[in-house]
Amino acid sequence: MKTLYYSHPDFLFHQTGAGHPECPDRIAYIDRAVSGQDFAGLIRQNPPLGSEQQVRLIHPQFHINAIVAAIPEQGTHYLDQDTVLSTGSGKAAFRAVGAVCDAVDNVLAGTADNAFCAVRPPGHHAEPALAMGFCLFNNIAIAAAYAQQHHQLERIAIVDFDVHHGNGTQAAFYHQPNVLYASSHEMPHYPGTGYPEETGAGNIINVPLAAGDSGNEFRQKYRRIILPALEKFKPELLLISAGFDAHKDDPLASIGLVEADFAWITQELMGIADSYCHGRIISALEGGYNLNALAASAAIHIKALMAG
Repeated sequence: MKTLYYSHPDFLFHQTGAGHPECPDRIAYIDRAVSGQDFAGLIRQNPPLGSEQQVRLIHPQFHINAIVAAIPEQGTHYLDQDTVLSTGSGKAAFRAVGAVCDAVDNVLAGTADNAFCAVRPPGHHAEPALAMGFCLFNNIAIAAAYAQQHHQLERIAIVDFDVHHGNGTQAAFYHQPNVLYASSHEMPHYPGTGYPEETGAGNIINVPLAAGDSGNEFRQKYRRIILPALEKFKPELLLISAGFDAHKDDPLASIGLVEADFAWITQELMGIADSYCHGRIISALEGGYNLNALAASAAIHIKALMAG
């Protein structure tokens, strides 16, 4: 399998301040984890800067303007108690959008089979008109809309295994039956959305996990609910919001996954992609806040993408 790996120094210049869990070291640790001989086959890509036109596929212009206007000339500026801007945040956010859109272009052109985008800031909490939860622009939602608009795909599936519900992605596609959004997440937990009753146009599948659940419960629920829904939907492209904060060592949650669980779900999703969309997968980093656990989990996810 040809796997693209997107990373860029700009992601390190989104400074969130001392003690903030969504820190530049998250990218540095992943970059280091995939630097060895096992990852020699990765195709390393420098992502372009995304455009306002791409961001507007999900976010109105006033949202973009507000983010850009709030970027400080020095230091940091808090949009809310969690979401921070620094002088490098705008370039990082547009670079993240550029990464996922470039991945869509390359994977759909057949240049590569799949891609992992090691980007920050993350995206899945960003609603169309609201930055929140460490997120400014919703990278994975923009990727889906870009694939619809520029490649005329009719059925796109997004699977989100971050431990927090992707309220922004759900909001973006709540009334769009041609985009399936399936999320597993701890409940009750931030951001307070993601109940099973939230079904949109029949295209939203929320699968809550309880504090203390481990890989056994995680795998059972995917086998019983999410994987069959994907098979029924038959996506032309599979996108992944790859948050690794359901790991047992993550400080922001209480789910007990280990690296083998992330390898398992990656392999299962690759099976779906092989059956329905020529193996086409694009995965974008979301959460994961224990640096060692994040690096190990992302590495095994990428290794599974490479293995095919």
